[in-house]
Amino acid sequence: MHLHVSPSELLIGMLVVLAAVALLAEKIKIAYPILLVLAGCAMGIVPAFHPTLRIQVNPETVFFVFLPPLLYYGALLTTWRDFKANINQISSLAVGLVLATMVVVAVIAMAVIPGMSWPAAFLLGAIVSPPDAVAATAVLSKLKVPKRVVTILEGESLVNDATALVAYKTALGAIVAGSFSLAQASGGIFVAAVGGIAIGLIAAWLIAKLMSIVEVPAVESVLALLVPFAAFIPADKLGASGVLAAVAAGVYMGRKLPSLGSPQQRIRTLAVWDSLVFLLNGIIFILIGLELYFVVQSGQRAMSLHSLLLGAACVAAGCILVRIFWVFPAVYLPRLIPTVRKTPLPPWQEVTIVSWAGMRGIVTLAAALAIPIEVPQRDVILFISFFVILATLVGQGLTFAPLIKILRLQLNDDLEH
Repeated sequence: MHLHVSPSELLIGMLVVLAAVALLAEKIKIAYPILLVLAGCAMGIVPAFHPTLRIQVNPETVFFVFLPPLLYYGALLTTWRDFKANINQISSLAVGLVLATMVVVAVIAMAVIPGMSWPAAFLLGAIVSPPDAVAATAVLSKLKVPKRVVTILEGESLVNDATALVAYKTALGAIVAGSFSLAQASGGIFVAAVGGIAIGLIAAWLIAKLMSIVEVPAVESVLALLVPFAAFIPADKLGASGVLAAVAAGVYMGRKLPSLGSPQQRIRTLAVWDSLVFLLNGIIFILIGLELYFVVQSGQRAMSLHSLLLGAACVAAGCILVRIFWVFPAVYLPRLIPTVRKTPLPPWQEVTIVSWAGMRGIVTLAAALAIPIEVPQRDVILFISFFVILATLVGQGLTFAPLIKILRLQLNDDLEH
């Protein structure tokens, strides 16, 4: 017997699951993204449901509906002073580590996955390279973690998505065109970054001007919700980085927010954003779980489940290990250079937490689903990407609490800045 579920009924059901799981997560002190992914997996594998729960997730929907507001909201709440104080660590993680992860994953994929080509391997590396701050901060928010750690992880996420998506488009272009130019790719990254930031600042400035003129609370709230889309969509259509456009708009609006509207209006707007971001996060993590059943079925048409699991486990292990081996040297090796300005060393326990916070999420999901059907080994890349999301989100997410207890991490906010 199969249940026939309409899209509207499914959406209502997902909201019910979201509310119930979030409440349960609060009670048992586990981050809600972990439980939502597991709930989605459970719904997807129930035989009575899965024929009617096949959701064709449109990558454009993920990129244009989910990604801009989530990135924007993170930037909106980022303290620019804290971001600048940790800019070296953030840049190392958001650019250097993303590119290093892409290379390491490509090498692993070539070694363990039969028939994998170098362009496809680099494409896979770009997809799984950026950790998701939404997942990391949701996990860490339930734990006692120094503010500096959260600042670094949130700052990393504001830039690493742009690095990964530019690398992703470059690798995809190499597969389609059959050639690759490092000089052209480097120039494209620079133009996309500068153009995205410029467009984001212009969009935010224009809407801030409108909000200062309009004195109707409802209209002000609508304008505030439009900012990330007004930045992301034009930048993306013009070939610039929509991710950096949304981030730049969020940083600008975060600094302008105290002077926009009345205190009551600002409280109302932030409350709307809190609810919207919670709903978007919840739905996307449930969708990850729901899609897993069908990703497994597709992957098995390409190769055996044993080969798929072996390749996916090796890639996931590579993603976790490369972050650990990157973070510690990046923190401690520069201190050996005499000309480098000496700053207090962070406790090794904090460095350990940052090295373990490599959970993947929405960007990996969106990039994997956006691979064109004609790309060779698309199903294999999709399977491995979903496996990495689950392995890092559930595996690493559930181990944070015991890890922090083992490390006896001390809060010392006096040394944060």
